[in-house]
Amino acid sequence: MAKRIRPEDSAWSDYAGELATNLRRLRHEAGLSQEDVAYRSGLTRYTYQKYEKGESKPGTPANPTIRTLLAMSQALGVSLMDILPAKIPDLRLR
Repeated sequence: MAKRIRPEDSAWSDYAGELATNLRRLRHEAGLSQEDVAYRSGLTRYTYQKYEKGESKPGTPANPTIRTLLAMSQALGVSLMDILPAKIPDLRLR
């Protein structure tokens, strides 16, 4: 039996993908390696790599804590708003 995907799950997955794209772009613009950003953010390289893939665990959309998002923004030298995608998904249960 296939698992039913709720609309809010799909919206979060899309948002996590955009977050990942922003992290990669900003890291490249800053001239940093994944290891640099991970170390400066207090993360393991593996964890940071998963965020750049839009995942927390394989097959699960990324869901970093606010603390982690702030640490990554500081490591990249950008504001939190630069990391977060502009279009916020509707996550209310239907």
